Amino acid sequence: MQTGHVSTPFGRRSMTLALVKGQLSIAQSKTDKRADKWKVFRDISETRERLGLQDRALAVLDALLTFYPDNELDTGRGLVVFPSNAQLSLRAHGMAGTTLRRHLAALVEAGLIQRRDSPNGKRYAHRDRDGEIEQAYGFDLTPLAVRSAELAQLAQDVVAERTRFRRAKEALTICRRDVRKLITAAMEEGASGNWDVVESSYDGILDRLPRYATRQQVESTLDEMELLRDEVLNQLEIKIKAENTDGNANHNGRHIQNSKPESIHELEPSSRNEQGEKLKPEPETNGKAQVSEQRSFEQIKAFPLGMVLRACPQISDYGPGGKIEHWRELIGAAVTVRSMLGVSPSAYEEACGAMGPENAAVAMACILERSNMINSAGGYLRDLTKRSERGEFSLGPMLMALLKISGAGGRLAG
Repeated sequence: MQTGHVSTPFGRRSMTLALVKGQLSIAQSKTDKRADKWKVFRDISETRERLGLQDRALAVLDALLTFYPDNELDTGRGLVVFPSNAQLSLRAHGMAGTTLRRHLAALVEAGLIQRRDSPNGKRYAHRDRDGEIEQAYGFDLTPLAVRSAELAQLAQDVVAERTRFRRAKEALTICRRDVRKLITAAMEEGASGNWDVVESSYDGILDRLPRYATRQQVESTLDEMELLRDEVLNQLEIKIKAENTDGNANHNGRHIQNSKPESIHELEPSSRNEQGEKLKPEPETNGKAQVSEQRSFEQIKAFPLGMVLRACPQISDYGPGGKIEHWRELIGAAVTVRSMLGVSPSAYEEACGAMGPENAAVAMACILERSNMINSAGGYLRDLTKRSERGEFSLGPMLMALLKISGAGGRLAG
């Protein structure tokens, strides 16, 4: 078995298995590696938090790189630099000796440099007759060249994560503003609805967000806030639709009242009114037209898939391989659950027609979570369908209730 060269530190500094592993890894993979030292430095600067480095450690690394004369780090040549602490401190903007040693140790622990200590711990080099360095003792920069591709990829990941985090915070700021202004407008203009409860939900969502939140926490809060915004918009759209319907009814009433009786007969030449029968209203047909118009105006919105799966975790058991990653997989799982819960195909088809296939699948997922509390899943779904057709039902409150229980650590049994 071949082994690479391992250098142990001078004096009281201890050797660890992690350092042995790092040195062996570098020794086995350093063949013909080249990298621009300043590009590597920029990548390390991007990833310093993941590497566990402070900004002053970067200043020390920058100073070390200035002692290597070429811009390209080539593992085929010697990459050991050997400045004294005084020289290194000067190029590190006068950093104190104790601070310098602490950050040098941090760079070694991060696997970015390696110590090549002399017998007496001093840093120097042996040169041949031509002045070429034969042996040097100091800090080996080889890990920077060997790990250049890894550090570049890590830097890209950090930049992408930072961008995603920034956009999530921007989206949350806009969503918060939307919800706040919509609630205020609804209250000030006297829109029907329990806006105090909505406002409490808004405050509760923000209270659960930590002061120094992670990206995952911000995205989770954004999901909840978007759900609340959809609920507010649903309520306001229903109110606007109701006002438009009332306005159209009043306008039609005035038009018929002002019309002459004979004009009615002229508009319906083939009706029974020509035979002297009294004109009768057709509430059933008009009712269907009103429902159709309302359904075309008020479509229940599909909520974020991640939000649905957090609120209804049991539905994932019926997806391919016990998980759901796309809406089509949720719809397929809902069909399986429909059969399992004894919901007839006709009842499910009516739900799809009233709500849309995505929201019908969400409704089945909610019913599955509450199955122990529901005597007849089919009857319950038909009731939701009828209420949806009348514009009296939205999935939002049901999902919010399930989310709160899931967020509290509980999982609905029914």
